[in-house]
Amino acid sequence: MSAIRGEFSSRFGFIMAAAGSAVGLGNIWGFPTQTASNGGAAFVLAYLVLAFCLAYPALMAELVVGRHGQANAVSALRKISKPGFGHKAAFTVGFGGIVCAALILSFYAIVAGWMMSATIEPIATFAGQAEAATWLTSQSLSRDLLFTAGFIILTVAIISRGVENGIEKWSKRLMPALLIILFSLIAYVLTQEGAMTGLKAYLVPDFSRIFEADLLVSALGQAFFSLSLGTSVMIIYGSYISKKENLVSLGAYVTLIDVFIAFVAGLLIIPAMYVAQAQGVQIFSDTGALLSEDTLVFQVLPALFESMGSIGLLISFAFFALMSIAALTSSISMLEAPVSYTVEKFGMNRLQATWTIGGIIALISFTIVFNFAALFGFVITLTTQYGQPLLGLMCCIFAGWFWNRGGLLNEIKQGNEHTEHTIFWKIWPWYIRYVCPLCIGLVFVNSII
Repeated sequence: MSAIRGEFSSRFGFIMAAAGSAVGLGNIWGFPTQTASNGGAAFVLAYLVLAFCLAYPALMAELVVGRHGQANAVSALRKISKPGFGHKAAFTVGFGGIVCAALILSFYAIVAGWMMSATIEPIATFAGQAEAATWLTSQSLSRDLLFTAGFIILTVAIISRGVENGIEKWSKRLMPALLIILFSLIAYVLTQEGAMTGLKAYLVPDFSRIFEADLLVSALGQAFFSLSLGTSVMIIYGSYISKKENLVSLGAYVTLIDVFIAFVAGLLIIPAMYVAQAQGVQIFSDTGALLSEDTLVFQVLPALFESMGSIGLLISFAFFALMSIAALTSSISMLEAPVSYTVEKFGMNRLQATWTIGGIIALISFTIVFNFAALFGFVITLTTQYGQPLLGLMCCIFAGWFWNRGGLLNEIKQGNEHTEHTIFWKIWPWYIRYVCPLCIGLVFVNSII
């Protein structure tokens, strides 16, 4: 690996960066709301099983391809495919993932901007600035444009500093901060009336629901999307890993952390929902369906925080600061995908490439803001329901079918010379060839239907 590309300086740095990519708004908020909408503890159990049976093997495929290629996603995939059709397919999958990551960041920055404005609102309220507080929590072009731009600038500033001084340095700071805030909030919420009811709904499964088709497909999709698969991100991160590192254990650590934080987030959100319900906030309809699933974080929780009195301002600040940190750890990886390709393909320096790509994404975000009703939901559906499953499916096919088994083994053995004698190697090559494409294909077909 050339010094120009850079690499993670430590195992801990990579784990924090990869986990930060996986742990975002979708994980901290998406997983709990999916849980509340799909049988509570039954969904949690299905998710935990599928995360290790599907997401981990697929993650390993992207990491192995990335480290072997030591390059951006397009070049890495081309190195394991034959000229002609193989190279054309590699470009389609690699560049498609890069575009997908950029589009995800374009709407993600808008939502992250809302989180940032919600973080500042308690400060304005405490300072007696009622007008400013109202503006911070009201939907408006000025607020959305300002905070979207601010979030993108913050992401660009981190990425422009490179792998070790940018991605790794800030992931190592932000992820522990996220965990501290998360556990502090859990400790507070669990002392409130109604929390134990929520905890029971979250931890005691109704086994009769576990094999429901909709529940399984939802859990499968959540497990897949939560690890940033199908966006070229993990191929890029894999290319920054030292050849001396054991990829099998690294991938396992990232999966464990991702699942752990999603589970812990549920320990906060689900009890908090029932606490809010105990205080008169309507969470579920008469039929038991979750109300306002997409915007619940901006409706139910502020009402809960307001009912807490003065301490609610502090809790509100801590929660939305947590969400903003989660958003930033994911946005870093999304921006890195197109930046790394631009730097290596066109020979631009990192600073120039980062600000150029950041500017393009900002323009896309502003276009979405100006045409919110038409574009916001469309871009989310296009990328998360169609783009990611299809691209993730193709990456598994590349690792399982385009790359010969010997080359695959040799790459993994560089960090663990005894790999071929492990249970992992006896199962994974077959799994990535047949099981993962079939399961991911199921998610994709379901998204179309």
